[in-house]
Amino acid sequence: MTATFTLDSLNSLPLPGFTGAVGDVFEHASWVADAAFGHRPFPTVAALHEAMMGVVRASPAERQLAFIRAHPELGSKVRRLDITADSQAEQGALGLDSLSDAEFARFSELNAAYAEKFGFPFIICVRRHTRDSILKQFARRLANDAETERQAALDEIALITRLRLVARVDGPGKPKTDGRLSTHVLDNVRGGPAEGVKIALYEVGASARALLREAVTNADGRTDAPLLAGEPLRIGTYELQFAVADYFAAHGIAQPDPAFLDLVPIRFSIAEPEGHYHVPLLVTPWAYSTYRGS
Repeated sequence: MTATFTLDSLNSLPLPGFTGAVGDVFEHASWVADAAFGHRPFPTVAALHEAMMGVVRASPAERQLAFIRAHPELGSKVRRLDITADSQAEQGALGLDSLSDAEFARFSELNAAYAEKFGFPFIICVRRHTRDSILKQFARRLANDAETERQAALDEIALITRLRLVARVDGPGKPKTDGRLSTHVLDNVRGGPAEGVKIALYEVGASARALLREAVTNADGRTDAPLLAGEPLRIGTYELQFAVADYFAAHGIAQPDPAFLDLVPIRFSIAEPEGHYHVPLLVTPWAYSTYRGS
């Protein structure tokens, strides 16, 4: 389990201790922490991250390229001995270490085309994306020129390391790294919150769909906790399903047999990993509406 340090303790550590605490936040690049050490004390966690990224961005192009090349490819079935624990966990959480044969072939094709054109691996903050989103970004970024793509890789490294550092260091001024998805069901027949509506949340992919969460609305028509929270929302397509026929039947509200509305699906996309997406449902047995709320 990753150790957690306070910002105050980091500011008081000697160089070896400081580098030992945060040196591995940047992939195989403890030299970043070594160089950032001289900028102490850091008033905020965000300032610490900015100083470390500043070291990378100020480095000569050759060192930047060597640093980028030290990152692993996405979706490799071969377990590399030099891949860091953070990279393993990040790819594993999205299932990139256990792709189907067809998915592996697609990632291999894109990895090869990208490496041939740019000379370094495709880098993206996988914790902010679904698999579909990663594949779309892969194809889109292949059209970039070398300098644009080198800067894109550094921007993604900034997102990756920001998440790692926020998990590692506790202190004031943490940059925002998490999003939230919530819902609220309103019964337009009874004129109030709808309690007891069963809700299912799915991620909708090009080749499959995955159930992410099930919940039931409370007396306020909301779920007791957000449907997604505490980490970035992955860019991609989702679907909420509301079991409205069962809800209206439980409250004795007349419906035809079979009900006109049974499961109400709302398909939507997330583009802002650190944003708040509120997807309410206003419903009767005959009609429904939704919008992006706040």
